[in-house]
Amino acid sequence: MTTGSALHRAPGLRRLSDGTLGWLVRHLDDFDPFARRGPAPGRAAREPDGAHRPAKAALELALLTHCWAGLDAGADPRRTEATARVRAIWCHPGLPGLLAAAPRAAAQYRLACAALAPAGTQDAPFRADLARLTPADLSPAGRSPYQRLELRYYADKAGVAHTVDPYPDLAEQNVLVELPATALARAARRDRRDRRDRQGRHPGRADAAARPEEPPVTVPEAYALTHSSFYLSDFARTGPGLPDAAVADAAALVARLLGHCMRHDWWDLAAELVMTQVCLGLDALATPEGAAAVDCLARAQRPDGSVPGRSAATRASAADPPAAYFATAYHTTLVTALMTLLLGRADAA
Repeated sequence: MTTGSALHRAPGLRRLSDGTLGWLVRHLDDFDPFARRGPAPGRAAREPDGAHRPAKAALELALLTHCWAGLDAGADPRRTEATARVRAIWCHPGLPGLLAAAPRAAAQYRLACAALAPAGTQDAPFRADLARLTPADLSPAGRSPYQRLELRYYADKAGVAHTVDPYPDLAEQNVLVELPATALARAARRDRRDRRDRQGRHPGRADAAARPEEPPVTVPEAYALTHSSFYLSDFARTGPGLPDAAVADAAALVARLLGHCMRHDWWDLAAELVMTQVCLGLDALATPEGAAAVDCLARAQRPDGSVPGRSAATRASAADPPAAYFATAYHTTLVTALMTLLLGRADAA
């Protein structure tokens, strides 16, 4: 639960937390691919690799309950209910087939499934799936530093042997260390280009003021940044394992990215960036960007508690069929709920 201090500093946080967590628990049947009312095809389900989205939704619910258990030691009945549903999914004999439905993601899903399994699933059918992992599935060869970090995080939690680099080496090579300098170099190039345009050296080009604002880094890089902070700190359970200078540089980039998200109503990335602030050891609510992001998400929240999509531009409509609305809204609602839990834990520490 969020603490009194956090609620005092961010009055919208209580509604944001209770609303998102309540919406998720009320929609457990939609997360459950084996429930009678499971996710039906909608806008998100028609995207590439849509066949594995039911597995993805279930794994994200498992991640929430896994982190929730570590962040909140209280007996929250919502967490108890959500964890019981994850346990039921994990014990279902159809889960191995669901994990294998997308061959490109199957190895990653099998690892995550084992890593996030709640108590009481030791003999569940999915456990035999771990034997299907090959040495190539667990090898760092051909993977980027971020991909090696993700592999190690889930393999360690699953108790599976691997040959991935130690965490200090993964941290040193990570985007949290490398991206700040990359972003500054890109910004300097854009500034030089804009100055040239203003000085008329390239009269055929559009005026710099007419160009769409570019984010400091690409969207895939931004998500690699946020997820790296989650894995290195185990979702704020530990420090990120970075030198102080690297933390400061990463925090400055996160602040710039949050500013961009606020100007464009990128809700999902904003929630993940606030989580990154917590994972870097910052008091997110004490930063102008973190506080503004919480306010932005509170404004985006619907009366039913959900956050209707990844951004204002892609949000679902209340008039959408329920399954289509769920497919568009569940991820950002879940990430926002997890953000509120991290903020409450950080404030109580």
